[in-house]
Amino acid sequence: MTPLLGASRADATTTWSLHPDRALPPDPAQRALARTILDETARLPIVSMHGHVDAALLADDTPFPDPAALFVTPDHYLVRMLVSQSTSPGPVRDAGVRSVADLGVAPALGAPEGTPPAETDPRAIWRRFCAGWSAFRGTPTRAWMEHVLIEVFEAPVRPSLETSDALYDHLADRLAQPEYRPRALFERFGIEVLATTDGPADTLDAHARLAAAGWGDRVIPTFRPDAFIEPMRADWGDHVDALGVAAGIDTTTYGGYLDALRARRLAFVAAGARATDHGHELLDTTPLSAEEAERAFDCARAGSLDTAGARAFTAHMLFQMAAMSAEDGLVMQIHPGILRDHDGPDARRFGPNIGYDIPIQAEFTRALRPVLEAFGHHPNFRLIAFTVDETAYSRELAPLAGAYPGMRLGAPWWFLDASDAMRRFREATTETAGFRNTSGFVDDTRAFCSISARHDLARRADASYLAKLVGEHRLDLDEAIDAAIDLAYRLPKESYPSPVSSLSPLEAAR
Repeated sequence: MTPLLGASRADATTTWSLHPDRALPPDPAQRALARTILDETARLPIVSMHGHVDAALLADDTPFPDPAALFVTPDHYLVRMLVSQSTSPGPVRDAGVRSVADLGVAPALGAPEGTPPAETDPRAIWRRFCAGWSAFRGTPTRAWMEHVLIEVFEAPVRPSLETSDALYDHLADRLAQPEYRPRALFERFGIEVLATTDGPADTLDAHARLAAAGWGDRVIPTFRPDAFIEPMRADWGDHVDALGVAAGIDTTTYGGYLDALRARRLAFVAAGARATDHGHELLDTTPLSAEEAERAFDCARAGSLDTAGARAFTAHMLFQMAAMSAEDGLVMQIHPGILRDHDGPDARRFGPNIGYDIPIQAEFTRALRPVLEAFGHHPNFRLIAFTVDETAYSRELAPLAGAYPGMRLGAPWWFLDASDAMRRFREATTETAGFRNTSGFVDDTRAFCSISARHDLARRADASYLAKLVGEHRLDLDEAIDAAIDLAYRLPKESYPSPVSSLSPLEAAR
């Protein structure tokens, strides 16, 4: 029997394929309704408004180097799962995975002595991934990888140790062809607009090159200031100095620091940006007085600000970011509740983003109150809140989004961007916030080739949920189809509009 979320049974001699009803309901009547709904969204353009693909990938448009560099080494979902199996008896350990280095992750700059060097043989990395394919059963990584390998790269066989070399050769052949270069795949995926993530001091050179090539309204930057507003970071002062250089403004004073942030935000708006992005471990938006903020900034610059003071300053700066969003119209995205680099020794050896970012309990009701009281009814303000704490959906986020016109609830992301978690999200939030107080689907990925796979899975999950509502006679079929189109296409566009600045021309010029 073919598994619901898997491909048909495949080995070295059979053709690998995707089941057309994957992730749809098993009940025949609901499945038929879900198919009808999915048919109306499956071919809609992709609006990818929250992601982490490097703009230089598309600006340079150079071929991807090899299957391991494309699919394995940069994917923290994939790497973390294989490393989690590295000390257990089984195929992953037998394939030689002992640490992230065995999957091609290079040591960090200044890594301690004894840090293992990164594997440099891409075929060996690929074999290790293929040997561990069974570890991904039932995971979203499995669903995305199947979609990409089969639908995009026409992979003939399922990954396994026995098929790894033949599969590697097949993929390497495809990657050498011009239709598998980044811009060609962008067109093939049907991406209408792709938002990247960029620091305030970034030159945005790649975006300028894309704009010169006629892609300026299709690949747009997103303003990510975390490192610039967290004085607890050891390199915060360096970031503030770089901000001043990028803005051409002296950032040794608190006033200059704020002016530089405003100036860089306007530079991002000029480059097509529609949003900011804020990912902090703890969420607080309590503002300080101007005098308190200036004292905290001066102490931070002098290296004498304590932990409590640093957290209070970051909370104050989140409030300032909201105030600036009300001025310049950039949508404010917030996604707190991640303890980053949980494995400190591995972070020192290999740096961040290697799979050890772990969710913690998040609180939104009190944390967002200062911002929502100040700007939640402002016509030029939009806040989109994301979480990896599912318990916050029905308890806090849906009621907040269902009350404040300036707030929308972001799609499930990171650990929750799987079909079952997407269903739970709809069940937890729809009765309080409805559909239109959500952002529609955003993919939050740096894995470029998985963008179409993630949107396909989200559209299937929403079609399944909407089919249930139709089957229970809570929606008519035409309403369900209209809601599905909203979630897949209209709402992401509406949630991330082009900024309409409330600044006067004189203020904007300043």
